[in-house]
Amino acid sequence: MEVTLLYEIVIIFLLSIFVTLICNRLKLPATVGFLLTGVICGPSVLGVVPDREAIDQVAEIGVAMLLFTIGMELSGEALNRLKKPVFLGGSLQIGLTVCAVAAICMIYGLTWQLGVFWGCLVALSSSAIVLRILQEKGLSATPTGRLSLAILVFQDIMVAPMLLCVPFLAGTLDISLEKAFFSVLWVVLALGGVLLFAHFGLNRLMEAVMRTRTREILLLTTLGLCLGMALLTSALGLSLSLGAFLAGLLLARSKYSMSVISGILPYRDVFMSLFFISVGMMLNLEYFWQHFFVIIIGTALFIVLKSVLTLPAVLVQGYPLRAAITTSLFLAQVGEFSFVLAAQGLGAGLFDMQSYQTFLAVSVLTMMLTPGLIAISPHVANAICKKAPPPATPEENGTQGALKDHLIIIGFGISGKHLAHVAQESSIPYTILEMNPETVNRYRDKEPIAQGDATQPVVLEHLGIETARVLAIIISDPAAVRAITIEARKLNPNIYIVARTRFVTEIATLHRLGADDVISEEFEGSIEVFSHVLAQYLVPRQDIESFGAYLRQANYRMIRRMSAAVDSLGEVVGRLPDMGVQAMRVMPESGLCGLTLAACGIRPVYGLTVVAIMRNGEAIASPGADFRFAPEDIVYLFGKKEKFYAIKALFSGHAHKVESQAAPQH
Repeated sequence: MEVTLLYEIVIIFLLSIFVTLICNRLKLPATVGFLLTGVICGPSVLGVVPDREAIDQVAEIGVAMLLFTIGMELSGEALNRLKKPVFLGGSLQIGLTVCAVAAICMIYGLTWQLGVFWGCLVALSSSAIVLRILQEKGLSATPTGRLSLAILVFQDIMVAPMLLCVPFLAGTLDISLEKAFFSVLWVVLALGGVLLFAHFGLNRLMEAVMRTRTREILLLTTLGLCLGMALLTSALGLSLSLGAFLAGLLLARSKYSMSVISGILPYRDVFMSLFFISVGMMLNLEYFWQHFFVIIIGTALFIVLKSVLTLPAVLVQGYPLRAAITTSLFLAQVGEFSFVLAAQGLGAGLFDMQSYQTFLAVSVLTMMLTPGLIAISPHVANAICKKAPPPATPEENGTQGALKDHLIIIGFGISGKHLAHVAQESSIPYTILEMNPETVNRYRDKEPIAQGDATQPVVLEHLGIETARVLAIIISDPAAVRAITIEARKLNPNIYIVARTRFVTEIATLHRLGADDVISEEFEGSIEVFSHVLAQYLVPRQDIESFGAYLRQANYRMIRRMSAAVDSLGEVVGRLPDMGVQAMRVMPESGLCGLTLAACGIRPVYGLTVVAIMRNGEAIASPGADFRFAPEDIVYLFGKKEKFYAIKALFSGHAHKVESQAAPQH
C-alpha cells in the first residue's frame, strides 16, 4: 500500500469518528455520518482525497462483504421462499421502471436509447445502504426486509446485462456471434466448476481448516472464498457483490457457517464505512448550490416516481398495500452500481457532463435521505392505508364465523406454529393471520389460516377480535406490532394481548399502547444463556430458576415503572396492570401433594390467593383451609403478576420442602 493512500485513509477514519459522534448526539444513523464525512473529505470541501479511485476500489470490497454475510444468513428454506419475490418482484420492478422512464424521456423528445439508459440508472437501488440499515434495526426478517432483499438481489443480477447494453444503446457495439458464444460458454463453465467444488470439495476444505484450530487460517479461507468468488464473477462481466453473495450461499450450507461469519464481520464493517464515505465524496458542493432547486425538485420527483413504480412489484405477489408502501420507500434511492453504469454511459457519449453531475448530486442526496425514509415509512404507510379503500377481508376458512372466546395468532413463523400446535392439543379454538401469501397457500388445508394485514381494523374484525379472549402478536416488524396493539385495544378493551418483540427497549412502549404481556427475545435469550452456563457449573436447578425468577421480577417492575410514568391514574386503576390470575398444575413430585391449603403457605409466603381448583374436570371454587392438594390439580391463583414467577418452582417440585417455607399455622 502506498504511504499516500494510508495517510488519506487515516485522515478519513479520524474525521469519521468526529462526525459520527456528532450525528449520534443528534440521533442520526451512522450511515449519514459516513456520507457527511465523505462530503467533507471530498474535493469540494477539504480535498483530503484528490483521487477517489483507490478509495472506491477498497470501498467496493465492503459491498461484496455485506452481500457475503447476507448470503450466509439465508437458510435453504428462506432462499426457497425468496425465489418468487426475486424473479417475479425483481423483474417487474426493473421492467416497469425502465419502461416508464423511457416513455417519459420520449415524451420530452429524447431518443428511446437514452430513455432506456436513464431507466436502468433509476431502477437500481443501494444494497449496501438498505441492507445495512435493515440489519441495524433488526428488520431483515420482516416481510418488508425479505421483499427488499429479493428485489436487490435481482437488481445485482441485472447489473451485468445493463453494462453490456451500454455499447448497444450508444451505437458502438462491435461484437461477433463467435465472441458472444464463447463469452456465454465461459460463464457457464466457470459457474459449473464452482457448483462442482461446492458439492464435492467445500465441506472437506472447511473440515480440514477447522481441524487446525487456527483462527488465522479460518479467516484467510473465508476471505479467500469470498473475494475469490467475487473476482471470478467480476472477470465474467458480473458484479463483485453478486459473486460474494453466491459464496455466502455456498458457505451457508456448511456446519461451520457461524464460525465463518463471526470472523469476517469486523472487516465488513470497516470496508462498508469506506463505501459510504466514498459515496459522499461524489457530491460537488459548488455544483450543488448552483443548481440547488433543480437538484431538490429532481430528488423529490425521483423518490416519488421510483416508489410508485415499485408498488406493483409487491402488490402482484399478494402482499397488502402497507407492505408495498414500506418496501417502495426502502428502495427509493439510487444504487451504488448506478455510478458504474453512469460512468460507462458518460464515456460512451449517452449524456453530457452536466447531466452526469446532476445525476450524481441527486444520487448522493437520495442515499442520504434513505435512513429517514426508512424511519418514516411505517407512518406514511399507515396514513395512506387509512385514506385508501378498505382492504379485502381474509377468505373464510369455515370456522372463523362461529369462533368465540378464541385465540388469534398474528404471524405463522416458528413461534406461531408452536403456539397453534399447543392450542390444538389443548382444545383451544384459534385462528391465524399471516401476511406472506405463500405461507398461507402452503397451510390453507391444514390450519385455520387467512392472509391479510392485521394493522387494518376491518381485518381484525373479520377475525372476531370483539369476541376473542387472547391476541398473540408474533411477528418481527416493530412498527406493525405497535399498530396492531393499538387497533386491537380499541376494538376490544378486554382482550388479553401478548406481543413478541426483539429488544427490551420496546417493552415499555408496547405496555403503554395496551399490551398485557410483552416477551422480549433479547431478555429471554439472556436468561436462557445463563441457565445453560450455570448448569455446566453444576449449580442446583432450583437456584438457577430462582435467579431467572428474580431477574424477570426485577425487569417486570422496572418496565412497569417506565410505563406508569406516562399512564394516567384512571388508566392504571381501570386496567389493574399489576394483578392477574394464573393457573398452575400440581406435579406429582411437588411438595404440595397431600398438604392442606392452610399448611402450604401460599398466601403468607408468596402473597397469592387460591381462588379455585380444577380436579378431574370439576371446578372447586373458594376451597376451604382443610382442602388437600393432589397430583394433577390445576390451581387458579390471584395476586400480583410479579409473584407468579417465584411460585412456579413450588408447583413443579423444584423448590425446597414447603413446610420449611411456610409460617407455623395455629
